[in-house]
Amino acid sequence: MSETKTAVMRDKSDAGYGKALKNRHIQMIAIGGSIGTGLFLGAGGRLSQGGPALAVSYALCGFFALIMVRALGELTVHRPSSGAFVSYAREFLGEKAAYVTGWLFFLDWSVTVMADITAVALYLRYWAFFDSVPQWVLATAALAVVFTLNVFSVKFFGEFEFWFAAIKIFAILSFMVIAIWAILSGAAVGNETAGLHNLVNHGGFFPMGVLPMFTLSLGVIFAFGGTEMVGVAAGEASEAGEVLPKAINSMIFRIAFFYVGSVILMTLVLPWTAYSANESPFVTFFAGIGIPHAGDIMQVVVLTAALSSLNAGLYATGRTLRSLAVAGEAPKIASRLNKHRVPVGGISITALLGLVGVLINYAYPTRAFEIVMNLAAIGIAGTWISVLVSHWSFVYKSRRGGTARPGYRLPFAPWSNLAAIIFFAGVIVSMAFDGGGIGRQTLFLFAAVAVAMVIGWFAVRNRIDPDLMDSLLEGENESLPSAAQE
Repeated sequence: MSETKTAVMRDKSDAGYGKALKNRHIQMIAIGGSIGTGLFLGAGGRLSQGGPALAVSYALCGFFALIMVRALGELTVHRPSSGAFVSYAREFLGEKAAYVTGWLFFLDWSVTVMADITAVALYLRYWAFFDSVPQWVLATAALAVVFTLNVFSVKFFGEFEFWFAAIKIFAILSFMVIAIWAILSGAAVGNETAGLHNLVNHGGFFPMGVLPMFTLSLGVIFAFGGTEMVGVAAGEASEAGEVLPKAINSMIFRIAFFYVGSVILMTLVLPWTAYSANESPFVTFFAGIGIPHAGDIMQVVVLTAALSSLNAGLYATGRTLRSLAVAGEAPKIASRLNKHRVPVGGISITALLGLVGVLINYAYPTRAFEIVMNLAAIGIAGTWISVLVSHWSFVYKSRRGGTARPGYRLPFAPWSNLAAIIFFAGVIVSMAFDGGGIGRQTLFLFAAVAVAMVIGWFAVRNRIDPDLMDSLLEGENESLPSAAQE
C-alpha cells in the first residue's frame, strides 16, 4: 500500500486513546448505533399520528442522512478522530464552530440518554411483575447498569455493542420474514388481517393530510440519530482508512433496507390505527400474530435495543465532552481518562444529566419519551448540519490546494451538502406547524438552550487553547492506504 506525505492536522484532544476497535466492531457500531428506540419504540407513535405516509418520511430522511454520513466518512478517512465532527469543525471552521457543534451533539446524546432510559422503563412495564415499580426507579436502574458497562475499556464497549447490534439486526430480519409471510397469506394479526388493504383503509395513505409527513420528520431524524457514531468510533479504530469506507458503504444499504423496509411492512401488516406511542410496533405485531411468547421475546429484543442505544450515547458524549474540555470549553474533569483510557469524567457528566430524565419520568410519565425525543432530534439535525458545513469547507480548501481529498468521497459535493442542509433546516422549522403543540414547545425550549450556549461561549472563550491543532505528515505518524477508494 502506498503512503502519502500530505500535511494534515492532528487534534491534541485525541491523545491517550487506545486503538482497540476492530473491523467487526466498527461494522456493527455503524449500523447498530442507528437502530435504537427511534425505530423500536418511536415508530409506533409516529405511525399512529401520520399513518402509512410515515414510510415516505423515513425514505426522505434516510436519503439525506446518508449524504451526511458519506460526508463524515470522507472526513474520517482524511483524519480519524475521536473528537469527530467537533474536531473537524475545529480544523475547517474554527473554535467557535467546534464549541457549537460539540454542545449540540452533547445535547443530542445526553437527551437521547433520557429517551433511552424512558424506553427501558416503558418496555419493562410490558410485564405485570414491574407494574408496581415506579417508572422513574426502572429508568434509574437502567442508567446505573449501562454506566457501569461504559467505564471499562473501549474493547469491552465494542464487544457489548457488537452483540447488542447483532440481536437487533436478527430481530428486524425475523420481523421482516414473518411480516412478508403474513402479508402474502393474509394472516390474522389480532382483530385485523395483513395485506395491501391496510394502506388504503382507515383514511388512505395520507389519513392526516400531507403536512404530518414533514412535521413528523424530526422524530424520524431522531430514529436515524446514531449514524454519526461511526465518526466517533473512528478515532479508536485500528486501520481506520481501510475499515471505515467498508463500514459506511454497507451502512448505506442496511439503513435503507432495515428502516424503510420495516416501516413499509408495518403499514401492511396492521392498519396505522393499531399502533401506539406506548408500545413497540414490533411487539404489537408479534403479540397479535399468535406465535406463542413471540411478544415476550420481542420485548426482550427491544429492551436490548434501548440498552444498546444508551450504551452508545454514553460512549459518544464522553469522547465529545473530552474534546471540548481539552479545548477549555467544558469542565476540566471531562478531560480525565481512567486507567482503561476511557474518558470517565465525560461519561459521568452525561450519566448525571441522565438523572434529569429520571425526573421527567417522575413528573411526566406518559409524555416523557415524546418530550425528550423532539429536543434530541434538534441536536441531531444541528450536528449533521455542522458535519455538512465542515465537509463543504474541506472541499473548498482542497480545491484551493490547501489539502488533498481522499479517494473515498461524497459524490456531487458541495451541491449535495447544500441540499441536505436545506432539508434538515426545513425539518426544524416545520416543528412550528406541529398541530399538537409539542413541536412549538420544543422550539421554545431549544431557544433557551441556544441562549445558554451563547452565554457559555462568552464565559469560556478567553481560556481556549489556541494550539489544539498540530500539523503532521501522513505516512510518518499515520498512513492512508490507497485502497480506501469508492
